[in-house]
Amino acid sequence: MAGIGLLKKFSRTTPIAFSNTFGGGGGGGGGGGQSNTHSSTFRLPVTALAAISGALSSFYYFSSPNLVRSEKVQEEESKNIALVPDKWIQFKLQDTARVSQNTQLFRFSFDPTKKLGLDIASCIVTRAALGQNAEGKTKYVIRPYTPISDPESKGYFDLLIKVYPEGKISQHFASLKPGDVVEVKGPIEKLRYTPNMKKHIGMIAGGTGITPMLQVIEAVLKNPDDKAQISLLYANVSPDDILLKQKLDILAASHPNLKVFYTVDNPTKNWRGGAGYISKDVVVKGLPSPSDDTLILICGPPGMMKHISGEKVKDRTQGELSGILKEAGYTEEMVYKF
Repeated sequence: MAGIGLLKKFSRTTPIAFSNTFGGGGGGGGGGGQSNTHSSTFRLPVTALAAISGALSSFYYFSSPNLVRSEKVQEEESKNIALVPDKWIQFKLQDTARVSQNTQLFRFSFDPTKKLGLDIASCIVTRAALGQNAEGKTKYVIRPYTPISDPESKGYFDLLIKVYPEGKISQHFASLKPGDVVEVKGPIEKLRYTPNMKKHIGMIAGGTGITPMLQVIEAVLKNPDDKAQISLLYANVSPDDILLKQKLDILAASHPNLKVFYTVDNPTKNWRGGAGYISKDVVVKGLPSPSDDTLILICGPPGMMKHISGEKVKDRTQGELSGILKEAGYTEEMVYKF
């Protein structure tokens, strides 16, 4: 698996250097010394279970008549878009890199004159052929993922995937070699974000649940007209499991409207962040107060979702709000579950 050299190669084609993007928090990391990044501000607890993919597909979104585009405009845009919503498209693996003990980065390439075609916030769906069913037909395993590359990038997209010992599709990804292809369909729109749609955005992410949050964070921060204030509570199993930490620290240090708080289940001796379960008190202190101008986004493992907001229902719709967010006074209209 590629190492630092490959990450440096990636840095030449990404807005923020991959060499500064990945890697865990480290035993003595914490959030100390980074502007707006306050690991030591709270004893932030969480059941930070190992990362589950942050990109669960859903068609729920906040709509706006101002976003309706003419058919002609959409037709012109589609000529420069790699994705086709109703068709499986093959994308070639360009390279890979290991970013933590169980998480890998995968870069896929396509026509360098095209963009992938993601809106904020949306995901893609991947599938892998794994054997045949009883009728002798190809059996597929399908999984949604949220790319972490800039939606405006041309010719490539990046996926950050945790590889599980029993995970059929994550093991499939881990077995891929440069030149192999994966089938992708999308985009699947989740939350339709528009600039300044809310004054305050609170985020709770666990593990690779950070991926849809990063989409929204970067959309806000790269738009000088978007004045939204973002507070992120990011939970992981250990400091070394914190994905994208250096990138988040850089963003927080250079943007006063982003504040990041870290917490881990298994702190190391020199860890200066939070430890344990997220509590109502942590939510009250670390997230914006309930109001019509507040939006809370959450993405993480099922146990974390159940504890904090209640899980989505079987058809992947939002379901009833419960858990500590409800206890803290938030309503279903203020919360979106990825």
